[in-house]
Amino acid sequence: MGRIDELSVNTIRLLAADAVEKAKSGHPGMPMGDAAMAYALWMKFLRHNPKNPLWQNRDRFVLSAGHGSMLLYSLLHLTGHNISIGDIKNFRQWESKTPGHPEYCPERGIETTTGPLGQGFATGVGMAVAERYLSEMFNRPGFPIVDYNIYGIVSDGDLMEGVSAEAASLSGHLRLGKIIYLYSDNKITIEGSTDLSFTEDVEKRFQAYGWHTQRVDGDDLKAVEKAINAAKKEKDRPSLILARTRIGCGSPTKEGSAETHGTPLGPDEIRLIKKCMGFPDKDFYIPKDVLLHMRKSVGKGRALEGKWSSMFKRWSAKYPELRKMWDKFASRELPLGWEKSLPGFKPVDGPIATRSASGKVLNSIADALPQLIGGSADLAPSNNTYLKKYADFGIKAGGRNLHFGVREHAMGAVLNGMALSRMLIPYGGTFLVFSDYLRPSERLAALMGLRVIYVFTHDSIGLGEDGPTHQPVEHLTGLRAMPNMTVIRPADANETVEAWKAALRHKEGPVALILSRQGLPVIDRKVYAPASNLGRGAFILSDSKGTPEIILISSGAEVHLCLEAAGVLRKQGVDVRVVNMPSFELFEKQDKAYKGKVLPEKAQRRLAVEAASSLPWHKYVGLKGAVIGIDRFGASAPAKTLFKEFGFTVENIVRHAHALRKAKA
Repeated sequence: MGRIDELSVNTIRLLAADAVEKAKSGHPGMPMGDAAMAYALWMKFLRHNPKNPLWQNRDRFVLSAGHGSMLLYSLLHLTGHNISIGDIKNFRQWESKTPGHPEYCPERGIETTTGPLGQGFATGVGMAVAERYLSEMFNRPGFPIVDYNIYGIVSDGDLMEGVSAEAASLSGHLRLGKIIYLYSDNKITIEGSTDLSFTEDVEKRFQAYGWHTQRVDGDDLKAVEKAINAAKKEKDRPSLILARTRIGCGSPTKEGSAETHGTPLGPDEIRLIKKCMGFPDKDFYIPKDVLLHMRKSVGKGRALEGKWSSMFKRWSAKYPELRKMWDKFASRELPLGWEKSLPGFKPVDGPIATRSASGKVLNSIADALPQLIGGSADLAPSNNTYLKKYADFGIKAGGRNLHFGVREHAMGAVLNGMALSRMLIPYGGTFLVFSDYLRPSERLAALMGLRVIYVFTHDSIGLGEDGPTHQPVEHLTGLRAMPNMTVIRPADANETVEAWKAALRHKEGPVALILSRQGLPVIDRKVYAPASNLGRGAFILSDSKGTPEIILISSGAEVHLCLEAAGVLRKQGVDVRVVNMPSFELFEKQDKAYKGKVLPEKAQRRLAVEAASSLPWHKYVGLKGAVIGIDRFGASAPAKTLFKEFGFTVENIVRHAHALRKAKA
């Protein structure tokens, strides 16, 4: 290791140690242990422009071991990104640009939010899927417009998590050769040696997945460089470089100890480290030679982007139609007239499951929206997510149907990685009950504000005989509780069309479409309010003559029961209003006047009806209202039997409505 290399690596180590010490919390061990191989990657291979971190053909770097965030922040600062030394000093503080775990901010070079172990690993797989799809769409001979690698640093903890195993299996199957991960094999976890719980042969496991593997000393810069070069030449397999590292490297008394994982080293130890490394006893000290050396990344990055921009200009002139498509993708706007091909449904068409209507919508818009790509976790025939005119991804160039296999957790993270391209609109399907398997990825999508669409079918006890293991009860409540997650449960086929419209137009956060297995009647819009009102989250579907004596509120399949019950109540002389509430989140975005019009304060007798947990509805029914819901697990029986036994009948709704009317004020 040359003098400037050693000095630079030690600067990275000490910036991390100083920042953790000042914050009095954090993880110094991993940044210190991985500094050398990270330095080799960033200075020798990573194609990025610190002054334009949004350059579209940049390499992506994912710090999957997000607890080592100071490694990333140090690299970003030293190479000239928009992370100042003040930001480093403000590590883990209120409104800091350098939070405890990396939070998505591409303007500062942070490609994805990481922290929950395994998520970064799997998200990188989605980035590679996006790279391949975009390259197949836009590249032409002599014009590799889309040509970037996905680099990452992963840890023992990442590789223990199930999501990384799912993603590794999928990426090996898809032969995603643009993935190059450095595995920090330091053999330490919080509890101590990895021998306590992790003794498998990682290399053989990844070879079995179809990965290209190599072993190196993580502190040997030349060996790391040689391994990355070899990985870049491997076009048909993702690469895992197993790098033997030493946690807390450079600490005279604590190197190799689990104590360095998540605890500040202490002022005495840091003083000793600096003395051993020949650094002055100053906090956040950066040698001028190091800054000059590592800031060469700025000029190098500008040159790389300039060369690409010149090629992009020539490509644009030669392929003007492709350039127009590129601009549409990059703008994240939907093309004019994309809605023209959307289907419409009539009551005479008979009952149709909203999952079936969703499939018709997807296939009707596929031609108009080439940026729309997705699939299902081995449930496409049930989720109706297959694009019939298009090939399978990974089998034929331009394939748009992803087969995730029975890997819901990986599917969620892969969708995130695809959305991070900011060029694609990914969607993924499974049964609503299995949305739990995606939950960590859903949460990160919401946290990052990613444009991801979930197609969750079989939305209630209405799926019938499969029983309680497959009948979602608490899932709608869980999804609705997640900040920045938009949940839409349409009541019929035409509302499903509107739900897709809302989902596709929504750019800043994931959308969950909640769809039925069973057929639902198509609501007669000549009699009831238009389906286009779905975009407001809740609307008056059928109104009373004056201030309603009682308001029936519902979503999805149960809306039809409320309409029937309202008809019975009106014949009995009750002034009743039916409110369809397909999306709490969209309703909450409406102004106070609109919300007061739909649910007037004077009308306190409200009955919510939904075949799911009653918990979230109390906000809307108030203390004088009631909920017909399900606050226990389901049962195995035909759907009609279940709805009757659980009280989802017109008769029970009418009975509850009268009970509310008679209740004391």
